[in-house]
Amino acid sequence: MNTTYTIREATYADIATIHRLASAIWEPTYSPILTQEQIAYMFQIIYTTEALQQQMEEGQTFLLLYSDSEPLGFAAYSLKDGQEQVYKLNKIYLLPARQGEGLGKRLLEAVEERVAALGALFLDLNVNRHNKAKAFYERCGYQVHQEEDIAIGPYWMNDYVMRKKLA
Repeated sequence: MNTTYTIREATYADIATIHRLASAIWEPTYSPILTQEQIAYMFQIIYTTEALQQQMEEGQTFLLLYSDSEPLGFAAYSLKDGQEQVYKLNKIYLLPARQGEGLGKRLLEAVEERVAALGALFLDLNVNRHNKAKAFYERCGYQVHQEEDIAIGPYWMNDYVMRKKLA
């Protein structure tokens, strides 16, 4: 049986789907590197339906990845604040059971194609300095551009900013 994968732009009607995916993905992704308290706090800041709607209103474009009709993951991107021709990958997540199948690369490439079509020369992303996803981004052509520590409430995100020059 051939599986059909599709990627499409999300609308406000998809916020519940994004929230459900994030609920299934967030804790397993971050439990090896963050405390349960920080994971719960950040989830409430970023992934409530109200927060997702606000992110869309503020210019984040969300993409959903489907296998046939089953949602498997999502990504979001936007123009990087104050920088022409630099876009930011705000998020990219796949269900843990579907990681390692090349689907994350497919989703990342869809973002790269879309932002390049909008005139981007670079795509930046943040990754926690202890997140194993850093190796995935390096395999996809991203390099550490700088380090950044970001306060989120009482917690800190200790990130690498990674960058890829788009063709």
